[in-house]
Amino acid sequence: MLTNIMYVTLYVTDQDRALRFYTEQLGLEKRVDYPGPDGRFLTVGVPGSPIEIMLWPHAAASGQPAGRQPGVIPGPLFLESDDLRADFKVLRDRGVTFDQPEPEDYGFGVRIEAVDPDRNRISLRQRAAWQSHGEG
Repeated sequence: MLTNIMYVTLYVTDQDRALRFYTEQLGLEKRVDYPGPDGRFLTVGVPGSPIEIMLWPHAAASGQPAGRQPGVIPGPLFLESDDLRADFKVLRDRGVTFDQPEPEDYGFGVRIEAVDPDRNRISLRQRAAWQSHGEG
């Protein structure tokens, strides 16, 4: 029986640059950095969360879906915040690029989209007060 999500993969063109972005700018922690025979296995994660994000090398533009429209297509990665407006200010000051000037309220809480150096979209969300932690 399946018990857990182990990894979520993001394709990046430069693993060192991606590692700096996800640790220094987004504030995630480095979990695994192994120079294996099949290539460098590099993961990061939210402190206290068991899920790891694998930063896997790939050709340029790998994270860009065809016909992308800002604000319409969610990112391959969703990160949850308990105070998105405060976190937004910290992340903006660290140089994170967003698709809007401020987070917006929507039916399920607060949201904004960011992009990493490879243009992978990162959906940042804060759940609405009415939502339980396991929904939505």
